[in-house]
Amino acid sequence: MSTTTGPERTRVPGRRPFQRGWLIGASLSLIWTYPTLVALWEEPSLSAHLIGTGVVVVFAAVFLATVPYARKTASRTRRVIPSVVLLGLSLTLIPWLGADIRWLWTFVGVAFAVSAMGRGTTWLVIPALSALSLIVGELDSADAFTSVLNAAIILSISIMMFSFVENISTLERLRAAQEQIAELAAERERGRVARDVHDILGHSLTVITVKAELAGRLMDAGSPAARAEIAQIEELSRGALADVRATVHGYRGVSISGELAAARAALESAGVSADLPGSTDQVPADRRELAGWVVREAVTNVVRHSGASACRVRLDNRSIEVADDGCGPASTASTGSGLTGLRERVETSGARFSIGRSDLGGFKVKVAW
Repeated sequence: MSTTTGPERTRVPGRRPFQRGWLIGASLSLIWTYPTLVALWEEPSLSAHLIGTGVVVVFAAVFLATVPYARKTASRTRRVIPSVVLLGLSLTLIPWLGADIRWLWTFVGVAFAVSAMGRGTTWLVIPALSALSLIVGELDSADAFTSVLNAAIILSISIMMFSFVENISTLERLRAAQEQIAELAAERERGRVARDVHDILGHSLTVITVKAELAGRLMDAGSPAARAEIAQIEELSRGALADVRATVHGYRGVSISGELAAARAALESAGVSADLPGSTDQVPADRRELAGWVVREAVTNVVRHSGASACRVRLDNRSIEVADDGCGPASTASTGSGLTGLRERVETSGARFSIGRSDLGGFKVKVAW
């Protein structure tokens, strides 16, 4: 995330509470221009009354526009314009107010502080403006306490406003980061659901297809076993539907023992000899779900694509391997959505994924942790 200072860093689309708050607070603070107006109207000159009052009105308008202008301006050089204009307007009152114009410089300091000019620049300019006010007071032989008080007001209020704006900027950046995190979380969840639904339906529909073909052949042969195969197809369909519903709601779990049982049924239905482990106790508890996903996707791949007559699953406490004696790896084997999803799942868990030719002569999927 960018660490630059300014409106380009702090703007968050649809969030304008600070800008509204500024307009309200700045409007209330303009009551402190009242002494300046009184001083102008105490002057005998008509120009002091008319021109001086007009200058103060313009001064107030520029002050109110400082934050809206700064938040629409990317250039740091341009963001300083309101502060410079305010200082220039105050100087035009010298003929009537003399050194007392320094009482308006608190507005100049605040305008500079809220213009997002950067920490270093702000901490240089604000104390300099405060010191200038003190020097002007001394040159005008003003009361020392009054000069120090005015300089302290300029420094304290300007720095306070700068700190306030920094806090608002930090909060807005946090909100923006939260929105990005929420978007990433939603994208990740969509990916999880898509991957899980693919794995679930890919496996279940493959088995259903194989069993439907078998049931069709048995029906053609007039075998009563066709009814049992159709009943199993119905059971598999219901199970797949339940799995999809659970996955969408985020409650679905996968176990290695359950997947091995499902794998045996799928392989036998496809006429593939299954060499599966009799125990899963050696698989670490934190890897049992991952091992189940490996068996699910790899066995689905065997049934769908391998043309194998035998499939072997090997487990130990460090890895799982699924191998077959089918046609072996093709040039596009690693690009299928099933294996791609499995690879992503494995790498996300911190394990290592590999595919290649098995010692049986066919395809091999191995995951080590």
